[in-house]
Amino acid sequence: MRKASRLFEIIQILRLAKRPVTGAEIAAQLEVTVRSVYRDISALQSMRVPIEGERGIGYILRPGFDLPPLMFSIEEMEAIVLSLALLERTGDAELKEAAKRVTAKIAGAVPPPLRQTLDANALHAWGFAAPSASAIDLALIRRAIREEEKLDLAYRDELGRATERTIRPIALIYYAETANIVAWCELREAIRNFRSDRIEDCQSTGLWFKGEGDALRRIWVNGWQINTPAATG
Repeated sequence: MRKASRLFEIIQILRLAKRPVTGAEIAAQLEVTVRSVYRDISALQSMRVPIEGERGIGYILRPGFDLPPLMFSIEEMEAIVLSLALLERTGDAELKEAAKRVTAKIAGAVPPPLRQTLDANALHAWGFAAPSASAIDLALIRRAIREEEKLDLAYRDELGRATERTIRPIALIYYAETANIVAWCELREAIRNFRSDRIEDCQSTGLWFKGEGDALRRIWVNGWQINTPAATG
């Protein structure tokens, strides 16, 4: 969990608590170390968030403090982006225009780091709702797109041939039958689509392509051809 998300979640925990909450209890909920919680609480206090208490006893949030509107975690913002994208499948022109207005309103109200999620244009929803991918965690794919991290895939192409790929994921498309990862394939040295139901394993690499995502997405969009299947595998 990113630090910004942790800070938000700590405030939420304290807001909803009926009694002082210890650092250990907060750490257990967020699945982080107690030391991280202590550092985060100190950071919040330095930002004048009215948290009172001490280690071993517990913390409370003084009454009267509230968050500004439209404070979302990154995952919540992605849910909003994808939900708005789903309206593109309805064929309802008015709803699609309304979705654009909603997006503009949210973009004007959220902090800049979350606004980037709206601007990235990296989550798409086409066709009917796709079933869950069994072999991979799509959250890992979305995180890799966001953070511009390379992934290693064990993949079978349309002929059933097994290959090992290192990819630079740039977009995720939800079709009716599957989800497609759009990525720069280092083996093919080109943009390729990887069907989630053909991926047998997917692992983080700890290697990055920072600053390349937008340029790769432009290459992908410029290569679109109406009614022509995208290259896969």
